[in-house]
Amino acid sequence: MVTRCEWAGNEPLMREYHDKEWGTPQHEDQILYELLILEGMQAGLSWSTVLKKRENFRKAFDNFDYKIISKYDENKVEKLLLDKGIIRNRLKINSVITNAKLFIKIQEESGSFNNYIWKFVNNKPIDNQCKSMSDIPAHTELSDLISKDMKKRGFKFIGTTIIYAFMQAIGMVNDHATYCFRHEEIKKSMV
Repeated sequence: MVTRCEWAGNEPLMREYHDKEWGTPQHEDQILYELLILEGMQAGLSWSTVLKKRENFRKAFDNFDYKIISKYDENKVEKLLLDKGIIRNRLKINSVITNAKLFIKIQEESGSFNNYIWKFVNNKPIDNQCKSMSDIPAHTELSDLISKDMKKRGFKFIGTTIIYAFMQAIGMVNDHATYCFRHEEIKKSMV
């Protein structure tokens, strides 16, 4: 029997995300943008809700192509607000567009968003050695710092808790519990 982090539960979509994606170091800007946006969309909702709508988000937001999204206008926003397959929150939808523009600006400054975000951990993931789910923080000094820097740049829906969840999702931190089968898999990929 496979032992995994409890939050994965029994829902197939959550288990698949846990088993194949969460915590795996990600370095492609396209994936980083998608996960940043999805974490922002989760604000006030469950991750399960976001995962169930992920394919709808991909269709609605041009497969998370930030170059296309950065050019969205008010007509596109209105169209998105009618799309029942996504989270129809005007502030969140507008943040997707704002964040796409700022994402591109960071790419221009740093060569890639990957270079920007991973420099906060010197390009080496942090292995937190969490023994239980209660050991996993909602945010850290590092997520506070990243959130503050991104807010200063104008990003939206990137509070410290969202940024910490993003750090977990992209593998900047390995928060799989030490008893979870994924912990060692991720740890080996960190070397």
